[in-house]
Amino acid sequence: MSATISEMGDRARDIFRLVVEAYLDTGHPVGSRTISRTSTLNLSPASIRNVMQDLEESGLLAAPHTSAGRIPTESGLRLFVDAIMQVAEPRPEDRAAIEALLDRGGPIEEAISNATAALSGLSACAGIVLVPKEEPVLKQLAFVPLSPRQAVAVVVGSDGSVENRVVELPPGVTSSMLSEVGNYVSARLSGLTLRDAKLKLDSEISAGRAALDRAASELVARGLAVWSEDSARRPVLIVRGQANLIDETTAADLERVRQLLEELEGKEEIARLLDRARAGEAMKIFIGSENELFALSGSSVIAAPYRGHDGKVVGVVGVIGPTRLNYARVVPMVDFTAKALSRLMA
Repeated sequence: MSATISEMGDRARDIFRLVVEAYLDTGHPVGSRTISRTSTLNLSPASIRNVMQDLEESGLLAAPHTSAGRIPTESGLRLFVDAIMQVAEPRPEDRAAIEALLDRGGPIEEAISNATAALSGLSACAGIVLVPKEEPVLKQLAFVPLSPRQAVAVVVGSDGSVENRVVELPPGVTSSMLSEVGNYVSARLSGLTLRDAKLKLDSEISAGRAALDRAASELVARGLAVWSEDSARRPVLIVRGQANLIDETTAADLERVRQLLEELEGKEEIARLLDRARAGEAMKIFIGSENELFALSGSSVIAAPYRGHDGKVVGVVGVIGPTRLNYARVVPMVDFTAKALSRLMA
């Protein structure tokens, strides 16, 4: 079980940062003597070694083979990238090199190709550019959980195309819910693009809300129920009065309202997930085995979307390289290139 940043003391955090930075710089295991010699911590190698041992037991560092030094694990690199690394603006020389290749004029395809070349040359990695086709007509949609907060949306088009997109999951979404959403969309919304499927759902949700409001208002008007909202601002019907006031007709009305509530909540959940499947708009950093979508074991992927004139995402630009990337330098370079491409296409 890997430690979190909040569980680490200042000394452990400083030593962990120094080990990761030295490893990313040299590619070699980092020993306690190296840290003691090059840092301003004023700690003995023995003290540093004890902290490094604790970090290894926490799952953040590892000792390769019989080496006395340590290297960060994938979990350690993820913690470093998410919580410790300081990301600044791209270096002036990196910006100048990217802009020089992008500002040559010519067709946009050439600019996209130049962006790939610029990133590849500056990062010593493989540059990647993805230019999505028109949004596919849905044949099937499935969600494959990656973690409690992420899933892969697998979009199968009617033309046989398959697209995989990593999506952030709303809080509280379970594996069974993801399965139900995929089944619902495949059965009810195939033949539409994701965009049109979302529009159709929105229309159905609006109609469902109207039907729900009518059914509930009748019960409220008859003094048999109170219309309320819970903390998540979902509609709630609170039945009031004595049980003997509720005859068969009222019971049927209550059942209708209950079914409408359930149907509405289900469709809203589906609509939220569809929206996220379409977007995938934030910069993504996959480290090592996290990047299953690219099937590149032991590699890291840094990718950012770029947008067209209407502000919508039209493609992705980034790099694929070893996990021992200079993340603090490459991340702002990729972000800058994506924004430069967006400006060109605006």
